[in-house]
Amino acid sequence: MRTAWLECATGISGDMMLAACIDAGADRLAVQQAIHSLQLPDVTLRIETVIRNGFRSLHILVDHPQQHSHRNFTDICRIVNAATALSDRQRQLAIAMFRAVAEAEARVHGSTIEHVHFHEVGAVDSIVDIVGVAVAFDLLGIERLICNSVPPGRGFVHIDHGICPIPAPGTAELLKGMPLADIPIDSELTTPTGAAIIKVLADSFGPMPAMTLEAVGSGCGTKSFPDRANILRLFVGQSSLSPNQEFVTLLETNLDDVSGETIGYTRERLVSSGALDVWVTPVQMKKDRPGVILSVLCRPPQTSDIERILFTETGTLGVRKITMERSVSSRRIESVQTVWGTIRGKVAWRSGQQPTFSPEFEDCAAIARLHQIPLQDAYRAAESSWLDANKKAVPAHDHSHDHSHDHSHDHSHDHSHDHSHDHSHDHSHDHSRDKHS
Repeated sequence: MRTAWLECATGISGDMMLAACIDAGADRLAVQQAIHSLQLPDVTLRIETVIRNGFRSLHILVDHPQQHSHRNFTDICRIVNAATALSDRQRQLAIAMFRAVAEAEARVHGSTIEHVHFHEVGAVDSIVDIVGVAVAFDLLGIERLICNSVPPGRGFVHIDHGICPIPAPGTAELLKGMPLADIPIDSELTTPTGAAIIKVLADSFGPMPAMTLEAVGSGCGTKSFPDRANILRLFVGQSSLSPNQEFVTLLETNLDDVSGETIGYTRERLVSSGALDVWVTPVQMKKDRPGVILSVLCRPPQTSDIERILFTETGTLGVRKITMERSVSSRRIESVQTVWGTIRGKVAWRSGQQPTFSPEFEDCAAIARLHQIPLQDAYRAAESSWLDANKKAVPAHDHSHDHSHDHSHDHSHDHSHDHSHDHSHDHSHDHSRDKHS
């Protein structure tokens, strides 16, 4: 699997990420053509090689006429959708990043994404940065991006609404769910654009994974710091993670003073919010009080939402969480015809193995109630019908996935990762911040 690790030693901005992707091997001509197709008047992308604190890096500069208008999310989408040199995935990634910024700003200002106006993120150079990153990241063919802890910076920053502490409100919204690092630099290190890029592209957070390194891209910011190079590095290589493996996050909390009704209601909320699985384990807690461990399995981008539900509904004082790797079977939903009616089920398989069919409980139970037959008869009828219709194994290269949630405790749910995570958030900051100026 083509894997990348993002080292945000001094934060991240849009121009730094674009420069790092191009330095790691993304076709700069293709990036420039994509930006040209945005039809932004008199916009030129300059890519320079510079030396920062003794280290070589690429630096991105966007030349454009002075502008005074602010754009909203609809305006941005119109520009991106009209671009002729973007692939569907590149377009989706770019819009997802703009949506991330829009949703964050809407939440901060108590508005909606339709009514929020972009300030610095709606400016020409930020549009170029985000679209350029979407194109370059796609060209690198990265299937999994891991990021280290993100340093937001320290001090205060000037925005359109006055002086704000770092991270400013919109950036703080975007950073929810991310591990942060404290770097002793009085400056805004992670910009709204940079936070949105991580929000959309990162699959998980942690140290550099085991992989065979192929390229290292370095992108520098405009600011210079006396004791360290202001450089973002992107490590790209091949890892041993197979298509049947993925990363998930396990969250757990110990509860000894919560009613069974509350736990049941919390479980319902977690499931409806996209948790892959939720289960409760009885335990003996301190002072010999009986209690439970409430465990939740989810995809890494869902961690902050799941954690918020746990704190809100249970009143717990702490939640443990760990990101882990799991193996899954390829699967899809199929329907079979029985003498009593149609029953759906999951077909699951792994390379070199015969597929299996598991009838859906809800369908079998509905058939059993309607026709007054034992539940097991409905199960056996569905399995027999599928076996009769499928004498051959499902091809090993067929990786279609079922996105329905089976909340049994075998933890075998398959949830493929699409990098267009829709975690929209927005920012109304002074645009000069978004360049590490």
